[in-house]
This record gives sequence, structure tokens and C-alpha cells, in this order.
Amino acid sequence: MLTSKKIVVCVTGGIAVYKAVALVSKLTQAGADVKVIMTKSAMEFVQPLSFQVMSRNDVYFDTFDEKDSSVIAHINLADWADLVIVAPATANVIGKLANGIADDMVTTTLLATTANVWIAPAMNVHMYDNAAVIRNINQLSKDGYSFIEPSEGFLACGYVGKGRLEEPEKIVKLVEEYFSPKDLPLKGKKVVVTAGPTRERIDPVRFLTNFSSGKMGYAMAEAAAVLGAETVLISGPVCIDAPPNVSLISVESAKDMYEAVLEEFDTASIVIKTAAVADYKPKDVHAQKMKKQPGEASIVIERTTDILAELGQRKKSQLLIGFAAETNDVIHYAKGKLEKKNADYIIANDVTEAGSGFGTETNSVTLVGKNDVEMQFPHLHKKELALQLLQTIMKLEKDETK
Repeated sequence: MLTSKKIVVCVTGGIAVYKAVALVSKLTQAGADVKVIMTKSAMEFVQPLSFQVMSRNDVYFDTFDEKDSSVIAHINLADWADLVIVAPATANVIGKLANGIADDMVTTTLLATTANVWIAPAMNVHMYDNAAVIRNINQLSKDGYSFIEPSEGFLACGYVGKGRLEEPEKIVKLVEEYFSPKDLPLKGKKVVVTAGPTRERIDPVRFLTNFSSGKMGYAMAEAAAVLGAETVLISGPVCIDAPPNVSLISVESAKDMYEAVLEEFDTASIVIKTAAVADYKPKDVHAQKMKKQPGEASIVIERTTDILAELGQRKKSQLLIGFAAETNDVIHYAKGKLEKKNADYIIANDVTEAGSGFGTETNSVTLVGKNDVEMQFPHLHKKELALQLLQTIMKLEKDETK
């Protein structure tokens, strides 16, 4: 869960710089906002443009090149970071940092930051074993810096031994573990999440649907898995890959989704109804494509099964959470839905609000629940919002049992 996490990668001069490009790419793909600082020596191996492309951010390398005149660049970067990674870290930068020397953009930022700093050494095996380097590493460890141990293998200098920069995939995994919630309130629970739109067929080439992208539902499923749950995601047709550690059941129509949810319901601890299920479907589905005719045409539609209401009637010990996408009187309709559907919580949002609703990367919602719960959540990335929503709901449930 690296979405919205701010990571500064400090790149110093060694042949392993090419691995740092891959590291920045993989951190960015994992959702992190990455900014890169390079030493002049690092630029002898790889040009800043490579890191700019991979991070989609400006690259910093000159302490006196202030890209934004309203801030001091190295102080701003130091304050901005949630985590700083020095990769590759040469013997030179390790020595400077151990002795408090700040003579370039990398070292001034490292001395100014209060974020955790991870150092990933990469150098010749004999340099790594040198008494001065060992002394500097020990000093930095005492000062609170963390080290990503280099791996063993064939080195660029021709030696075989310890000194290779750890693989980018391993570093990313360590970062993900670092940012993962340490408290797992959903461990031992089964969470069923519905997501996306449904399609109600008119004929073999046409259907009724809505604008749901599935992003919020997929974010809720991912958050449930991160918080320790056995997670089942029942999804309508979307263009999103299933989150890791989530079991995906793909469906098409409201009827398909209803049947899939009932199949999982009795063994579920929590059901989160995020899907934008069609309220109506064509009464008659044509076996052949409907041909154009002169004048107007009409399609008779009928109600689909109200899945949330049905679950509200059937629930025993399950916690039932619904979503309400509204265009006006959001809180009024959310509270009405909470009561009519016999749900425990309703997460409501105004889909007409900028940066919220269908297809957006962010959302702003209000959590309405039993015992007069009404909590507003500001605009957040949907993955971050999903995590906060589930953590909040589980805390409310825990407090209620005290």
C-alpha cells in the first residue's frame, strides 16, 4: 500500500545506478510519489532524464538550482519525505554522512530530514570490508540510520562477494512491509466486497449499464486484504486487475451478482456492497439484434433484486456496509438507506462533486452508521480512503463492544 507515500531516492555514483532506475520505476508503479536526488558522480552513469521519466517528477542534483523560488529545495524535500532511500550508497557518501559533511544536494537533504533514512550500500567487496567503511556504517547505525544489506554475487569490478546493491524487487517489498499497517483488525475474518457496474442485456450487442469504474470497490477489497482479511471480490465488468491476495469472482448482470453474493454470504464476517448494481433490467431480452425502425422505440424495464435490502433481511452476525452514490441531499438519502436496507453503515458521496464519484482516482465521502455515526472524510486517493474507512469502522465496532 504505497499509494500517497512520499519517497525520496538519493542516487550516488556507482555502476549500480542502473538498478536505481528500476527501483524508482517499481516504487512509482506501486503507487508511491517518488522524487530523486543525484550526485554529480551518479550523473556520469545515468542521465537525470531517465529518473524523471520513471518518477514523473523533477530530478534534483544542484543545491543552488532552486526550481521553486518559494521554498529552499533541499529543506523542502527533507520535510516532504515519508522515507528516504540512498541507493546505491557509495563508500564516499557513507563516510560523509557518518561525519556530518554536507557538501552537495544529497548530503544536505540527508542531514536535514527527520524521516527514516535507509542506506543500501553497493561497492567492491574489499571496500565494503575496509575498516573505515565498517566504522562509518557502525556509526550511522548508532545514529539511527537503517541499512539494506548488499547481496553476494558477481561484481562489476570482476570480484565475487558481498557488495551488490540489493535487487529493486526486494527493496520495494521491504518498503511495502514498512508502510503496511502493523495492526490487523480483520485478521481471521472473511470480507466479501462487490464492485463495478452490472450489465443488463437488451440484445446480443446492447446492454444497460452505468459509469462505475470499480475503482472504489477494488480499493476496499485491497484494503481488507492488507488489514488481514480473507477477501472475496465479486466484480462486474471493469478494466482493473484484481488486487493481490484477493479472490476474484467475475459476474455480469445484477442476477449474477446476487447469486454470487448469496453463495458467500453465510460464511462472511463483513459484506461491503460497493457495486453500482442496475436497479432495472429489460423485461424481454431479444435473441437477435434489434434493427432500427422508423420513429420512436421503447424498452419495457423491470426492477432487479435489491441485493443490499435482501442481505439486510438475511443477516445474522454479519456486518453489512453499503455505498450510496447520490447527486443531492446526500446525508438525507444515506440515512434513509441505512434504515430501509437494515445496514450497519452507509458510505455516501456526491458523484457530481469534482474529484469524487465514478472514474476518479480520488473520493470524498461521509460515513453514516448506527448510533448516529456521521463522519466526513476529505478528498483522498481511493486506496488511502478505503484503508481509513475500514480502520475507522473496525475501531467503531471495537469501541461498541467495550
